[in-house]
This record gives sequence, structure tokens and C-alpha cells, in this order.
Amino acid sequence: MNEPTGAPGVQPRRFADRVALETALAERLGRALTSPGGNGAAVMLSGGHTPLPAYRALAERRPRPAPGVTLFYSDDRYVPSSSDASNYHQTQPLLDALALPGEQVLRVRTELPLAEAAADYDRRLTELAARPMRFTLGLLGLGEDGHTASLFASQDLARAHGHRAIPVHRPDGRDAVSVTPEVLGWIAELVFVVTGAEKRPALEALLQGSPALTAAQAIRGRRVFEVWADSAAWPLKPGG
Repeated sequence: MNEPTGAPGVQPRRFADRVALETALAERLGRALTSPGGNGAAVMLSGGHTPLPAYRALAERRPRPAPGVTLFYSDDRYVPSSSDASNYHQTQPLLDALALPGEQVLRVRTELPLAEAAADYDRRLTELAARPMRFTLGLLGLGEDGHTASLFASQDLARAHGHRAIPVHRPDGRDAVSVTPEVLGWIAELVFVVTGAEKRPALEALLQGSPALTAAQAIRGRRVFEVWADSAAWPLKPGG
């Protein structure tokens, strides 16, 4: 179900419930990973709990990835790659099902010191962008506070200029490595995936293009982006 919004370029899609959204997301991601892309395709996975059921559902189908498809991550917490808090670790069932060569999965190397891990991810993203491939699909989450990836504040966005990845000190006290708005600008189809009533105020601000919202600032200048949300997260109409 699509509805008009106040933000230019936003393509909203409202789902009846979370299950319907997860089913559609697994289908969309599956197409991106299995469709031939000429010189290959780069696909960005988001972290957090919201997309995990879709990743697992897709893994159960054992999709056959298209030649040259490469995965990378919007961000990851600075924890061991085997930690349950690691976005990379949480996607392991999907990675196992795809059986991609190691060089076609770009993870944040958290075994390095934080600054080096960010610089390493920056370098490898730069190298990926130099290859003759398209950045076809990118998934993003949206926090209750309006952050996306691990970009939490305007200070993070200011430090991101000239970089493809940066280290971030998260409000919860953990460190992380995040892609920057430059990388988000490379992606042809950028999709915010949002669930839960607690996200409703942030989602409303995103749909209206609020300049105070960090997520909106991170994609400033994009002509088009998509927002997929369940009914619980969808802003209520006046009197609704």
C-alpha cells in the first residue's frame, strides 16, 4: 500500500503487519542477489533485529547468487565477529546459504584497532566502487532517535566528509564503524525498513523530510528512496 508524503522523492510502502513486510523483503533481497548484473552487483545489508527474519527466510531457500555479487554492511558494532552483537555474525545463516567467496563479503574487520578497522573498511569500499559493477540495492534501518546505520548525530555526518567509512562512538557506549552518506549515494535502490510503534515519530519525520532528523540528513540530495514499514510504525492520520 503506497501513500503520499511530504518528502520529495520518497516512495513509501505500508504493510499490514511485520510478517508481510518480512516476506516482501526476503523476495526483494533474493532478486537482488540472484539477478545477473553484467559485471556484478554490490548489495548493502543493514544490521539490527528488523531485517533478520527476512535474512533467515531467504537463507532457507538456498538462493543461487548471481556471478560477481558482493555483499557489504551499512555498519557494524566494534565487537568480535563471532559476537551475537555483530551484524556480520547475525547474517551468518544467509552467508552460509549463499556460499560466496570470502572476497565477495566485505565485513568490518573488528579484530583491528577501531581507527584501523574504519580505515580498512573505507579502503575496501573505495576499491569496490572502482570496479565496473553497480551498487544495486541497499537496506537501512531507522532508530527511535532518528539515526540510520551508525550515524547518530550531525557531528558524525560532519566527520564523514571525504570518507567512505568512519569510526563512531555510539550513545549506548559501544563503538562502531559506519558507512557514510557518500556510500549511500552510490546505491541505486535505497530502502529504509521500519517496524514497531516506537519508531512512529522517527518515521513520520523521515517521511516529511525533516532536516532535524539524522537519517534525513544522511540521504540529503537523493532524488529517490524507499520506505517500507509495517502498520504499527506507520504515522497515524489526524484523528486516527
